[in-house]
Amino acid sequence: MACTNCSTGSKTGGAPQGCQNKGTCGTDSCNKLTVFDWLANMSLPSGQEVFDCVEIRFKNGRKEFYRNTEKLSLLIGDIVATEASPGHDIGIVTLVGELVKVQMKKKGVNHTSAEITKVYRKASQRDIDIWADVQLKEEPMKVRAREIAIQLQLQMKISDIEFQGDGSKATFYYTAEDRVDFRQLIKEYAQTFKTRIEMKQVGFRQEAARLGGIGSCGRELCCSTWLTDFRSVNTSAARYQQLSLNPQKLAGQCGKLKCCLNYELDTYMDALKDFPDFDTKIETERGVAYCQKQDIFKGLMWFAYADNIANWHVIHIDQVKEIIAENKQRKRISSLEDFALEIVAEPKQDFNNAMGQESLTRFDQPKRKNNNNNNKKRRPNKIVKNDPKK
Repeated sequence: MACTNCSTGSKTGGAPQGCQNKGTCGTDSCNKLTVFDWLANMSLPSGQEVFDCVEIRFKNGRKEFYRNTEKLSLLIGDIVATEASPGHDIGIVTLVGELVKVQMKKKGVNHTSAEITKVYRKASQRDIDIWADVQLKEEPMKVRAREIAIQLQLQMKISDIEFQGDGSKATFYYTAEDRVDFRQLIKEYAQTFKTRIEMKQVGFRQEAARLGGIGSCGRELCCSTWLTDFRSVNTSAARYQQLSLNPQKLAGQCGKLKCCLNYELDTYMDALKDFPDFDTKIETERGVAYCQKQDIFKGLMWFAYADNIANWHVIHIDQVKEIIAENKQRKRISSLEDFALEIVAEPKQDFNNAMGQESLTRFDQPKRKNNNNNNKKRRPNKIVKNDPKK
């Protein structure tokens, strides 16, 4: 879903117009981490007041909760001025009503706390103009900030800059492997940019969430669209799912393991409960056989003799358990071939087009061969001599 400014139009020939707001559209329909208010059409019981806290979004999906002490009539998409230190900040209302209480409980925020800052007012046109002007300064400032950090030889990366709504403060988000002494850096920034500087370190996953991008699946990054909690991902998740331990395929744009490795991990763990260990070995009269492969959802295991690794035998896990039970009683089976399953190869299905159109070039005219030129090349030039007899 896109806002009216981002939608396609006849003036651009059907191409997206682009509002150039980079996720800060006033209509709040092309933002990151947008929440659908499914309680919007429901009225409150008589005598119950509207919940006095609202959720407000700032640049790149950063969201905070504020208290509506002035009893303002706020709707989703309204631009408001909020309390900040110092001055005020400008943000967009993303959620109002009882659903805010649910979000605060999910985030572990006490709605009765006195530390919750308040909403000052709805933003005036002057507030919006100042806010738009300082946003235009962020990109060139980020380029210059990175140059200064390189000159000081600091092992850090300035990933993003966010100005406060009134332009009184700029927050520099950076990533670093180790602790960085940026005292001299702040002095250089203050002299160059003539504003108050605040440094805030973020993790590599948080950086990818702020900047956004397209993943290897072809969709937008989960962390920048709906994922808000970053759980730790271990290589054991890839091992349980029998994935190749290739860092180039398992790592996301943040350089860490992909968060989607945890999505199906519980299903695999439940399926592996009935499986024998992968290190299971079977003792037979022909020798010891070791497990080579598992098919978790079909319940199959592949075994091979130690002296013939290339020849694998497929056995169902129920029979594997029976064999293991006999081995524990110091009994050996005759061979794996007695328990091996014959896997019939599935026939390949050749799918045709629904209209029977198999070739895309069926309407193209075949190229005509220029036979005359070829014949001229092949025929040798005959020299006719005068016959004295004629």
